[in-house]
Formats: sequence, structure tokens, C-alpha cells
Amino acid sequence: MSTALNRLGALEAARKLQRRELTAEQLVRACFARIEQRENTVHAWTALQKQAALDRAQELDRGALQGPLHGLPIGVKDLFDTVDLPTRYGSPIYERHRPGLDAASVALCRGAGAVVIGKTVTTEFATYLAGPTRNPRNEAYTPGGSSSGSAAAVADDMVPFALGSQTAGSIIRPASYCGIVGFKPTFGGIPRAGVKNLAESLDTVGGFARSVPDVALFASVLMRDPRMLELAYDGKPRIGMYRSLQWRHAQAETKEAFAQAAAILSRAGAVVEEVPLPPEHCVLVQLHSDIMAFEASQSLAYERLEHAAQLSSKIQAILDAGARITAEEHLKNLDRAAESRARVDAWFDKYDVLLAPSVAGEAPFADLGTGDPQFSRAWTLFGVPCLNLPFATGPQGLPVGLQLVGRRHSDHFTLAVAAWVHQRLLAAHAPDIGASDMWPRG
Repeated sequence: MSTALNRLGALEAARKLQRRELTAEQLVRACFARIEQRENTVHAWTALQKQAALDRAQELDRGALQGPLHGLPIGVKDLFDTVDLPTRYGSPIYERHRPGLDAASVALCRGAGAVVIGKTVTTEFATYLAGPTRNPRNEAYTPGGSSSGSAAAVADDMVPFALGSQTAGSIIRPASYCGIVGFKPTFGGIPRAGVKNLAESLDTVGGFARSVPDVALFASVLMRDPRMLELAYDGKPRIGMYRSLQWRHAQAETKEAFAQAAAILSRAGAVVEEVPLPPEHCVLVQLHSDIMAFEASQSLAYERLEHAAQLSSKIQAILDAGARITAEEHLKNLDRAAESRARVDAWFDKYDVLLAPSVAGEAPFADLGTGDPQFSRAWTLFGVPCLNLPFATGPQGLPVGLQLVGRRHSDHFTLAVAAWVHQRLLAAHAPDIGASDMWPRG
């Protein structure tokens, strides 16, 4: 029995823990057994605390139920401060950094009963310099970035949930490459206190799990909104299929998944329509890049001015580009973003959700970097809730998913429709297996 415990989804494990059918210690031990088996291949973690996690699990088992996450092991992206573990932000500048307190999101998880078992790999300051993590579906390929370790750890059944963050495409892209559900809520929906800042207008805290109900469980805690758990939906959703103006970069497997999804959901009773592409959206990728670069050059001013020699050439290029943008130009960029955001808000008068590409296609080879966030930049700029929904495979047998997008501040409704959509995509595409069984593991 114990060998399979690590494969339990977060919601199923939480229910067993609440009913005392499973102990926190059993689950934590099963997760560490998986880590010991696979970490030398996947390299998802920067720090682990086995004994402290087991001590905490035993304490929870002896006491009263602490909250909805009681006894659930989680991973924390190494961009989030943790009082009991080093926090390096993916940079040698912070090699010996030990924060004095937890990030707010970590504290909320612990307060609800979660057991932090370690810190997961992030790219350098959540940008583009890849860490050692490999895709658990095939180690020759990247898991994506910047939340590399969090996505890989969940996909490889090391933990049922892990915290991540997105400034461009750092939740949706690794979720797609690793074949799991990634949830980026509405901008500001989860507190960012204690998370290393990159771009003030864009940084968003979210996370990874193996199903929509699993991410909804954590969203209910992190957003302090029990509506997130109300996933019953018996309507006929109005779904806008949005190719985006980056469609020319989409690979055959993404185009095929897009067409399959439209057909499957239409047969299931959804109202499915193609969304016209507004020509003004052609500037959104560059607009997001400019806003991110300006704000990164401000947020990382200390590192840029005092530790330039310890920064990679990749992040130096971003910071140099941001330093060349004037404050006046930045304010104009923010105004353009607000205008575009308002126009997109109006789309949701016609559509309940949108479906769009998550990434260009399957994960690229690891030595080519962490992939391109171009299909997520606009949605991050708009601050809307997004989920990666995995259901298909590409020519290399690697996962392919689509991105479901909802109206700002309607995260609970977006999750409910996402659960409806994902269930039907999985049933039509792989009727005899669940999402966590669709791709081989080591």
C-alpha cells in the first residue's frame, strides 16, 4: 500500500487524512521514498528536510485536525522565503541566505496543516537561466521554467502539490511540458509577501497539482475562499477558442490538440466559437517584455548594482534592456496594458472561458533552455486566471495541453468550468486512464 501513497492526488489524500484512514507520517515517508528513488534523475530539489518533515507529520498525527491541508506534503519554489530552509532565488548571490520568516503563502499552507518537505529548483530570479531539473517524462527534455522543480516534483509523484509563481509563463509552461495542472490565479489573488520580487505589475503566486480539484483545494486555502471547492457545474459553457497572434509559432501537436478540444467540447454540449484576433494584440508580447524588463531592473537594483559579476548574461540582458526604458515610457506601457485588459474583460460578456495554446508544443531538449513563454505573456499582462489542462501527447510522446482562461476575479467559476472541460477532454482522449497515468515515468 505505502508504495502507491505518493501517487495520491491532493484532494484524495486530504480526505483520507481527514478521516484518519491515512497518517501524515505514512504519506510523508512515501513521498521521500519516491524522492530517494528519482531525485538523482529529475533534480527537482535544492533543499530537503526529511527529519523535520517527519517530526511535523508525527505531531499532526497525534493532535487534532489542523485544517484542510492537514498532513499534506508540499514543495515550495526556491523563490519563496522559508524560515526553516535556505532560500537562494536560483542565484549564487544568495547561496547562504536564510530568511527570518516564511512567505505569506507558505505560512498559510502551514497554518492549514501542510508539511513543507523541501525547496524546489527555480531559474535565476525566476527568469531564463535553467537549473539542473529535467523533465520527469523524459530526462532529455526541459521541464520548463521558471518553476522547474515544482512542476517536475508534482509530475513525478514526489509531492501532491507545489507552490510556484508566474511573471511571464512560469506556471503554465512547465505544467504543459510536464503534463500536470498548473493554476495561475487572478493577479493579486494570493499574497506575494515574502516572494522575491521580479516585476511588480506581473508577479503572481500559484501552484501545481495533478487535477483541477487538487489545485482548487489549495486555492481555497491560499485565497481564503471556500467557493474554490464548489466545482459542480451542469451548464453548457460558452467557450471561445483563441489561437492568438503567435499561432504561426504553434507546432503541429498544439494545433491538433486545439482542434481536438473544440470538437470534443462541442460534442459534449459546450457552445464553441472561434474568437477573432484583434490586430492590436500583435504588440502584447513586446509590451509585456518591456514592462517586465523595466520592473525587473528596478526590483533587482541591488543585485544589478552590487553583484553584477554573479548575474548570468541572460538576466544581465533583461536588466540592461529595462534600464534603457524611461519612466515615461513605462507609464505609457502600463496605460496600453490597462486599455487592452479592459477590452479583454468585455470578451467574457460573450464567453464563459477561453481556450488558448499553453506553449508552442512539446518540451524542447534541455540543452535548448526552458522554452518560450510567448503564449502566456498576454494573459499574465491581463492578470486573468489561467490553468494548463493536459490531455494529449505529441510526436515524442510528451504531454501537450491547452490553457483555459477566465475573467478576472472569477477564479471559483473558472475552476468549476475548468473541471468540466478537463473531465471531458480526458474522457474523450483517454477514456480508461486518469491524467496522472497518461505518460510514462521512470
